[in-house]
Amino acid sequence: MAGNSASSYSEMDGIQKAAILLITLGPEKAAVVFKHLKEDEIEQLTLEIANTRSVTPAQKEQVLNEFYEVCLAQQYIAEGGIGYAKDLLQKALGESKAQEVLGKLTASLQVRPFEFIRKTEASQILNFIQDEHPQTIALILSYLSPQQAAGIISSLTPDKQTDVAKRIAMMDRTSPDVIKEVENILEQKLASLVSQDYTIVGGVDSVVEVLNTVDRGTEKHIMENLEIEEPELADEIRKKMFVFEDILMLDDRSIQRVLREVENSELAVALKNANEEVQNVIFNNMSTRLVDMIKEDMEYMGPVRLKDVEEAQQKIVNIIRKLEDSAEIVISRGGGDEIIV
Repeated sequence: MAGNSASSYSEMDGIQKAAILLITLGPEKAAVVFKHLKEDEIEQLTLEIANTRSVTPAQKEQVLNEFYEVCLAQQYIAEGGIGYAKDLLQKALGESKAQEVLGKLTASLQVRPFEFIRKTEASQILNFIQDEHPQTIALILSYLSPQQAAGIISSLTPDKQTDVAKRIAMMDRTSPDVIKEVENILEQKLASLVSQDYTIVGGVDSVVEVLNTVDRGTEKHIMENLEIEEPELADEIRKKMFVFEDILMLDDRSIQRVLREVENSELAVALKNANEEVQNVIFNNMSTRLVDMIKEDMEYMGPVRLKDVEEAQQKIVNIIRKLEDSAEIVISRGGGDEIIV
């Protein structure tokens, strides 16, 4: 590992090139990239960066060029598919280079399942799938953007809404054969591009994204039914639906209403691990005297267990949810909740 700089560019693997790219981008931009990676990927890259002793200007330029070409290819694929990307890349890079760049992209990067309907209006997709089995609808929605999925699930019949939301949350792995069969109903030409590995879709995080985007009425209906049918699942979903940092979505009046329900000692613990933006928005809605008291409490309480901070934050989140349920505050979200009359 120690001799990355001694390796010729053609001998480098993907991890080495990624490490050089992150080194070239600098710590701030690299940190933003890390936010989108899995833990094992971060570990691998961190180790590779640590073991990279030096990078020549030529290597930096080669890595940046390759990265640019791959990004260009992905942009063209997103705009008009593989054929469109191939034509434009051939004009820009020449035939052999275009083939080489496209060859570096895996099937999962080239075309995701149901990619052909990701740019279609939710109302049009609904016409295709509303009469399908709830499991089929759940599979399709798992691959769409949260905004598209929210638009579709809001338009389903009330009994289907809960059923589909439950199936998305409980979905784990789906066989490529099943995906192919469903795709063939909607579009004939994508089956050969689906990855042969099992594809992980759905899950609690997926349904949380959808429920955070739908209007409050739809969300409430689905959650009330889930609490009856699947109480443990409903509890898991509810815990993830509004996190402490989402207090930034509240207006000043709502924040002030929430703070009236929170003990000063509890707030001091909750803010101990909060980012500066969250602290500022809360402090801006308190009197100067109270802000000084809270800051003093935070300073003199010393180290606090992360578990205690999370519990304090969750208590405040529960207060926010309770006040929203009683219509005393409004959480800005998708649908019609932004309209206040």
